[in-house]
Amino acid sequence: MESRISGTTQLIGIIATPIGHSISPKMHNAAFSRLGLDYAYLAFDIEQSQLEDSVKGLKAIGARGFNVSMPYKTAIIEYLDELSPTAKLCQAVNTVVNENGKLVGHMTDGSGLIRSLQDEGYDIRGKKVTVIGCGGAGKAIQIQAALDGVSELSIFNRSAERGQQVVDLINKHTNCKATFYHLNDELALKEQLADSYLLINATSIGMAELEGLSFISDSSVLHPGLIVCDIIYNPRKTKLLQQAEEAGCKVMNGVGMIIYQGAEAFKLWTGEEMPIDYIKDVLDLK
Repeated sequence: MESRISGTTQLIGIIATPIGHSISPKMHNAAFSRLGLDYAYLAFDIEQSQLEDSVKGLKAIGARGFNVSMPYKTAIIEYLDELSPTAKLCQAVNTVVNENGKLVGHMTDGSGLIRSLQDEGYDIRGKKVTVIGCGGAGKAIQIQAALDGVSELSIFNRSAERGQQVVDLINKHTNCKATFYHLNDELALKEQLADSYLLINATSIGMAELEGLSFISDSSVLHPGLIVCDIIYNPRKTKLLQQAEEAGCKVMNGVGMIIYQGAEAFKLWTGEEMPIDYIKDVLDLK
């Protein structure tokens, strides 16, 4: 990277906590280098109390933009100047673009996951999907899935208020039928998974300090006809995916999602298409 950095290099980054596991710096810096673009991407591990100052600081120094990951995808909104239509509907942001001093928030998580599912040959149109978690990424995935033709969504979350809000939003603005269930309702989870095409974990259960944990206490709720997707990409195989493999399910982790959501962010910042095949080679995904 040293040979690429100059007096005109523009800063792009990611803010989250924890962030040491992120593959985004490797992915974006490889893409910048491949295309000869004068940008550098860095990771910033910040605490909740530092969020406002961090956003103001990145804006003040003229950073071109930055990604936002857990747990700040919703909290970031109050410090931005404008939201894209998708981010406004989701009320969550994972990508910020500095447009001449105006910070505009975008949400690419949902479309990123849908593209990664398509890349694996999975077609969710007209299917029933169960999603765990209504955080920034979870909500974006649920809304995008509904917009892209999923016929039914079963949404599980710890907060009933937040879960019902997402369900009401989807039922009001899309043709998808969405229903909320509490995450502790194991019987409902078993019933909903019985005829689901796809199960998506959109929580942090299975990563960082929660590594080795799963929201599935009884693996018998998983069946061979089910596709199980965990949006976590580090570790590559979470406890959930281990359980799913043992149950005979098809599985995928969040690496594809991080690539495709990153590709959309990359284009927002640079105006260029990310070299996807090259990045898959860099990340050893082929």
